[in-house]
Amino acid sequence: MKAKIISLFNHKGGVSKTTTTFNLAWKLTQLGKRVLLVDADSQCNLTGMMMGDDFENYYTNESTKLMNLMDGARSAFTGKPMPIEAIDCYQTAQNERLFLIPGHMNISEFEPTLSLALSSNNAISTLQNLPGAFYELIRLCCIKYDIEYVFVDLNPGLSAINQVFFVYCDYFIVPTNPDPFSVMAINTLKNILPRWKKWALSNREYFDEASYPLPLSEMKFIGAIIQRFSLRSGTAAKSFQQRIGEIKMNIDKNLVSELKKFDMVIDSSYLNNNGQTKNYCIAEISEFGALLQSAHDAGVPVFALSDGQIGRSGSVLDQMQKNRERFSDIFEEIANLVIKVCDDQSI
Repeated sequence: MKAKIISLFNHKGGVSKTTTTFNLAWKLTQLGKRVLLVDADSQCNLTGMMMGDDFENYYTNESTKLMNLMDGARSAFTGKPMPIEAIDCYQTAQNERLFLIPGHMNISEFEPTLSLALSSNNAISTLQNLPGAFYELIRLCCIKYDIEYVFVDLNPGLSAINQVFFVYCDYFIVPTNPDPFSVMAINTLKNILPRWKKWALSNREYFDEASYPLPLSEMKFIGAIIQRFSLRSGTAAKSFQQRIGEIKMNIDKNLVSELKKFDMVIDSSYLNNNGQTKNYCIAEISEFGALLQSAHDAGVPVFALSDGQIGRSGSVLDQMQKNRERFSDIFEEIANLVIKVCDDQSI
């Protein structure tokens, strides 16, 4: 069975998209899965999060500096007569089941030719291999490392690069946060995401004879994750509650209702059976607080921190331990939902 590709996407920035991608992928490895991370954001935050102090050396060392998303697909974009091959993915010593195709800050250089390829309907033969080039790199790396799940961290925008990575995905999750612009972003996604799927359905045949054809992916919405809010007495602070309710309503009434027209939503029974709410909000995740800096320093998710890595004592440590376990439970619930959906809805 081919690896399932899940994208975490919202063109609005500041929604903890990268942190959630890293945490969710890591949790799946704790459940015994082999996971590949793909950093498709030129800011390379996911890459930096996983590499830590190795980051600068990785891009200057002769043995690793070409082992990234951009250089892995470069031959297709430069017309060189050599096939795309699997790269040596980055691994952290702290997790043997987690692999990374690092990002590259200059990947946007491919944007103009990729945009032209998406709009040419394969009329320009020299561009026919571009839309599927990144997928070929991912596919080969999945074979090389026996990957079961792929998580793609997209940049916060509506670029051609985001479009091709989106049409690769079997499923997608929308991270969001309770601020006034999140509802606006949801209303944009309800128009853009169906448009991208329609493009894929209409244009796949034009790339059937390409060296790197587009995959037959369904692009189905698993749900949204609302995050980055503070807690009071175990629940969202009053100042956030109204906004969270507004986001849930817009996801249900606007985003989901529009996506359903294009068969882009999983069956709601998966959420109900998993104990999730019917409005496709699969989790509410508060601010990580002091755990977040400790996690960044250690190069692990907040729930994988040891007591020593937390570096506190007494009542402060007690509270941070409780928060660590709470976040672990939340991400385990999301991870189990992802596994159930991918297993039960095999494409």
